[in-house]
Amino acid sequence: MDIVLIAGLWLDGSAWDDVLPALEQLGHRGIPVTLPGQGDGTTSATYDDQAAAVVAAVDAAEGAPYVVGHSAACTLAWVAADRRPDGITGVALIGGFPTTEGGAYADFFEPTGDGVPFPGWEPFAGPDSDDMSPELKASVAAGSHPVPVGVTRGIVHWTDEARHDVPLTLVCPEFSPAQAREWIASGDVPELADATRLELVDLDSGHWPMYTQPAALAAIIDEATRR
Repeated sequence: MDIVLIAGLWLDGSAWDDVLPALEQLGHRGIPVTLPGQGDGTTSATYDDQAAAVVAAVDAAEGAPYVVGHSAACTLAWVAADRRPDGITGVALIGGFPTTEGGAYADFFEPTGDGVPFPGWEPFAGPDSDDMSPELKASVAAGSHPVPVGVTRGIVHWTDEARHDVPLTLVCPEFSPAQAREWIASGDVPELADATRLELVDLDSGHWPMYTQPAALAAIIDEATRR
């Protein structure tokens, strides 16, 4: 099966390099997306540009692909469910949640000029990054890309209620399924509260399992495609 892979803020398609061979061994073709403004050489991309790139990747895939989003890009993966609910097999979200209707895509950090650079590892100290070696952290930071403000402050809109019926797997790395259930029940994540085919899966890792647990992550994705 074709699997569209979308990494979160500051990352390009190479974030999935260690996951691709594991997916291939399981019979899948991984399609990593380098988002506009995050490694494609442009600096003026918008959220709508990134959403369009995800839909284009879905449309170019063979058959009905499976779509995987990581961190902030969980919103972009859910865009595929919103715009192509009958054209995808399902969605997996890794360590993140779709933005609530009318909210900003990922306005979490202050920009420097027209972009939001990687802020360093201090904001992610603890469970997010405890499983990453100093060498890995240095490598990821060195390969990071400032995200255009037009992306981070773009406003998210949902259009098709059919998205709620798309098979959805929430991969819980630095938080537990129990914590996720609490957040959903409290109303903090309305998109997941309305999902009718939601499954929660635990993964013993930090926030970036594509680097630290690529084989385990590929196995979870493979299992999700079989639902």
